[in-house]
Parts: sequence; structure tokens; C-alpha cells
Amino acid sequence: MPCWFDGPLAAFDTETTGVDVEQDRIVSAALVLQSAPGSMPLVTRWLVNPGVPVPEGATAVHGLTEDHLQRHGRWPAPVMEEVARALATQCAAGTPLVVMNAPFDLTLLDRELKRHRASSLAGYLGGASLCVLDPRVLDKHLDRYRKGRRTLTDLCEHYDVPLAGAHDAAADAVAALEVVRTVGRRFAARLERLSAAEMHARQAVWHAAQARGLQEWFAHNGTPEAVDPAWPLRPAMPAAA
Repeated sequence: MPCWFDGPLAAFDTETTGVDVEQDRIVSAALVLQSAPGSMPLVTRWLVNPGVPVPEGATAVHGLTEDHLQRHGRWPAPVMEEVARALATQCAAGTPLVVMNAPFDLTLLDRELKRHRASSLAGYLGGASLCVLDPRVLDKHLDRYRKGRRTLTDLCEHYDVPLAGAHDAAADAVAALEVVRTVGRRFAARLERLSAAEMHARQAVWHAAQARGLQEWFAHNGTPEAVDPAWPLRPAMPAAA
């Protein structure tokens, strides 16, 4: 049986109206399936009319204007249903899901499902378990002393992975998937004996440690920002009284 980084992988990515997982909305999403390294990926794309204004700053990142989304996007409720069911299918099949900075995309999807479907990501998964591979967490743990930023663009440059059309959900998902395969091969001596499920469990620990380190750095520099240690999904905010 091939190692997880040489077997089937799926990858998920979104583009959004902003960076607040509790308030911002998904405007596009993509799910990429690849059965083996080098095989042609199967890409499913969704375009969403979020029903809220799309800030110019967000459009500057992903190029999707409010007018374009209103003309060509679909309403969020059926799209979120389709996305959640597509992810659930991969989880039920045991296919690892590559998500760059998973707590952002998966939490945002979870909140959209609660907003438009009165459900949650866990509700759609049923008894299936998430098995996530997050290139940001993997790289930060396995090459922790390397200087510099660790955005997807930075990781692609470092690992020599092509990224054509950054901030397009499908392009980003394909690139993240290739980064994970490359990271797996580069650090095979440390990773190949671990199953994908074991990798998922370890990343939760690694991310929590990374969050604590970042929180300490913020405190040292007088930055009030809070860092959430939860991975790959942030817990729901308590309901307002």
C-alpha cells in the first residue's frame, strides 16, 4: 500500500468576502481529487452569490466582483449543501483532505452551513471522521527553523510547486495538494510510517504548539491579537445572551 502522500488525495479551498470566519462569506469553492501523483486531477468548482456586499479589498485578492457574483453565482444554501456532501463523500471513502490553513476554510464552511442549512459540517459528515493534511502546519513543524512567511505562495516557491492563478480556489487547491505530496516525499523518513489518520492527530498537537508560540510572540511584542489553538475546525462561538 502506498504512503499517504503517494495515494489518493482530495483538496479543498475557498475564496471569501474577508478573513472573519464568523461573519464573512464564501464566494467560490473548489474540490480537487487526484488518485495518484501525476494523474489528472478532477476539479469541481462552485461560484456563490453571497447575498452581502463584496468588499473591494476582497475583490482585489481574488478578482471576483459583486456584480459578477450576482450575475453568475448561485445562492449559498444549495451550494453549501453540495460542498458539504462532496467533502462527506471523500471522508466516508477515507480519502485524506488537503486544506491549506484548515481552521479558516473549514470553520467558514461550518458557519455557512449553520447560517444557510441550520446544520454543521459535523452534521453532514455523520459518523465519518475528518482526515486533514494542512501544508502550513506540516511545513511549520517539519522545517520549523526556516525563516520567512509560509503562505501558499511562499510554500510553492520553497518546494518548487507551480502555482498558476493564485487566489483562484481550484488553482490554490491543486497547488496545496502538490505541496503536501512534496513535503511527504521530502520528509519521508520522518513521516512514511504514519498513517493519514495518525498525521491528522499529530497536526492537531503541532498546530496547538505553533499557536502557543505565536501567542507568546504577540504578547512579547505588545500585540493584543488572540491565536486560536483549535485545528482543523474552530469551536462555535457561544450564543449571545
